[in-house]
Amino acid sequence: MPNSRYKFNPESLSFDKIRLGLGAILLRGLAYLVGSLLIAVLYYVLFAAFFDSPKEKALLSEIEQLTLQYDLINREMNNLEKVISQLQETDDNLYRTIFEAEPIPATLRTGGVGGINRYKELEGFENSGIVIETTSRLDKIRKQIYVQSKSFDDLIALSMRKEEMLRSIPAIMPISNKDLTRTASGYGLRIHPIYKIIKFHAGMDFTAPSGTDVYVTGDGTVASVISSKRGLGNHIIINHGYGYNSVYAHLDRFNVRPGQKVKRGDVIGYVGSTGLSLAPHLHYEIKLNGTNVDPVNYYFNDLSPEEYEKMIEIASKTGQSFD
Repeated sequence: MPNSRYKFNPESLSFDKIRLGLGAILLRGLAYLVGSLLIAVLYYVLFAAFFDSPKEKALLSEIEQLTLQYDLINREMNNLEKVISQLQETDDNLYRTIFEAEPIPATLRTGGVGGINRYKELEGFENSGIVIETTSRLDKIRKQIYVQSKSFDDLIALSMRKEEMLRSIPAIMPISNKDLTRTASGYGLRIHPIYKIIKFHAGMDFTAPSGTDVYVTGDGTVASVISSKRGLGNHIIINHGYGYNSVYAHLDRFNVRPGQKVKRGDVIGYVGSTGLSLAPHLHYEIKLNGTNVDPVNYYFNDLSPEEYEKMIEIASKTGQSFD
């Protein structure tokens, strides 16, 4: 407490001791209390502005660790997305091409994960945006991995059937064609022998005497044996599976029946000139998924590289078909 205070008394020419009342004492005590509080608050504000409390330090350290972990997760997700993208590209452009399977639709690979309010339980927090974005990204990666895993399962099954598929693909010429001299007309626009107009020729023609053996070009099942005096004339359709069918037209007679299993190289009929035909020959077609393709691309089990080039040259130079 401060020392006693005195007041000069002019009447007695002496100093009288000042005695404070209860109210003044209380008021002075209140002033001291308020002042102390103000100083304490000021010290606290200054300390908080320039120094972190232990709790704040712990929280800051935790935030720093979480930020580092988020960055690491983000980096790992980037790497995963790159790896998945490379796997998908290799799958569609290499593996599925080798096994002649359709690529997986992009909508299936990259489609979203179902559920309107899938992340509702993650809403309402301070960092909900980051958490929902990361969770959504992880869900998409998880789905892409699942789709790719199923694709590899399909490819494993296809690889186990690859030998069967290779035997089934039409891969030899349908008649004996020594020195390729029986190659008459190729695939594409040709002059029709009867109508004398340019018309699309959906297969290849091979000239040969009537009665010449006609071979099935791949393993399969006889889908149709058709006798006709029009169009393709007497013709056989073989279903090879894997999307392939082959057609052997203008035959003189047949050597198979519908539903019969055949092996590559089996004699299924004999060359003739039935239907719309100019002379004895075999009209041969290959269809893949219902669409005609150029047979010249399917003699890989028959021809050397040199013979293959010669076959392409002969087929491209012919200007008129035989049917």
